[in-house]
Amino acid sequence: MLCLDHQGYIAQIISPQMKDYQLLIDAAKKADCLLELAADQVILPGFIDLHIHAPQWPNAGVALDQPLEQWLNAYTFPLEKRYQDPSFAKKVYANLVQELLAQGTTTALYFGSVHNLGNLELVKACYHYGQRGFVGKVVMDNPQQTPEDYRDLSTAQALRDTEDFIKTVQQLNQSESIPVTPVITPRFVPSCTTPTLAGLGYLARQYNLPIQSHCSESDWENDYAIQNYHQRDAEVLNHFGLLTDKAVMAHGTLLNEADLNLFQKRQVALAHCPISNVYFGNAVLPAKEILERKNKMGLGTDISGGFSPSLYQNIRQAVISSHQLHEGVDARIDPSTRGSSRKMLTMKNAFYLATVGGAQSLHVPAGVIQVGHYADLQIVRQNWQAFQAETPVMRFEKFMYHTTKANIDQVMVQGKLINLNQGVNDD
Repeated sequence: MLCLDHQGYIAQIISPQMKDYQLLIDAAKKADCLLELAADQVILPGFIDLHIHAPQWPNAGVALDQPLEQWLNAYTFPLEKRYQDPSFAKKVYANLVQELLAQGTTTALYFGSVHNLGNLELVKACYHYGQRGFVGKVVMDNPQQTPEDYRDLSTAQALRDTEDFIKTVQQLNQSESIPVTPVITPRFVPSCTTPTLAGLGYLARQYNLPIQSHCSESDWENDYAIQNYHQRDAEVLNHFGLLTDKAVMAHGTLLNEADLNLFQKRQVALAHCPISNVYFGNAVLPAKEILERKNKMGLGTDISGGFSPSLYQNIRQAVISSHQLHEGVDARIDPSTRGSSRKMLTMKNAFYLATVGGAQSLHVPAGVIQVGHYADLQIVRQNWQAFQAETPVMRFEKFMYHTTKANIDQVMVQGKLINLNQGVNDD
């Protein structure tokens, strides 16, 4: 039995063997605040998505056969430009936040767009529907790498708009029980000028805020930093103060040993986006080895580079990709040399990334069902027929492989049950 306090934390975990167990059950029933599970339901921690491009939601599943640079310019930037219209932003973000909650995602780290009117609609959607949101105004001012009609016009404007967004969100948070955290968000090294990267590093220190960006995401992005800065992009970001213990860098499929050592030294978190990496990562992330190095790492959907809003699907793909890295994929190569020595990620590892790993990356007391942590929970119903005795490990693995949105019955964020169609239920 989980007992929650009025702030939405898990206050006690009571077993049936404890002497006060029945008294607490009776008291909860009398107060009409007892939520009982059916025999085919389980409680899991809510998932934490470390990388979502919120404006790209309408494009999920579109043009994933295109190279990254072409995909950005032909599909992504024209869509993101539309979020200067707050009515369009409101409609999309209401749908996205509800969809993620219905998928069991209780905390989300979002890239917004360049336009703050749209970004504030994302903040308001998090408030209204009860999700714990981390939201960044995307910064992109490099005229050589960004479209003329969709960019910050100058360093001064980019930094001013970023600071305005920070201050506005902090003001709005004063009346909210689940605040939204503003995030410093340079899109990636190619999209930002040198003065802007330096200014964003200063704002991150001034306001003590999280930072998010992409790092070693693809051959194209990686090569841009080397050609223009004569450094790898991790070194460039570090030079400008953008690698901190509150930083989350997405993808990282091309990180080398020196980069991973730098991430570990700075306590930077990596957002592993296994579905998206298949399309745009140019390599398979050696996730198991990175975990064993004790680098911080969580899981991200990377909408819309990733087509699915489900972290369950990304958990599965993380395991699949790890197996392919280990076994090899080219049948023309002899079996003795086809694979690699890379270790394989287990289902338990992937579940850790979606829960504990994400919570540690964002410094939130979530991701586990434990006293002193937020009651961020999902109640999931078994959707298979058992024909034999199943151990807890077998059931866990089957929940990970079989769960869809249809059998996530209820979601709770900080002790509040979420009405997935109408917002938060405070009762």
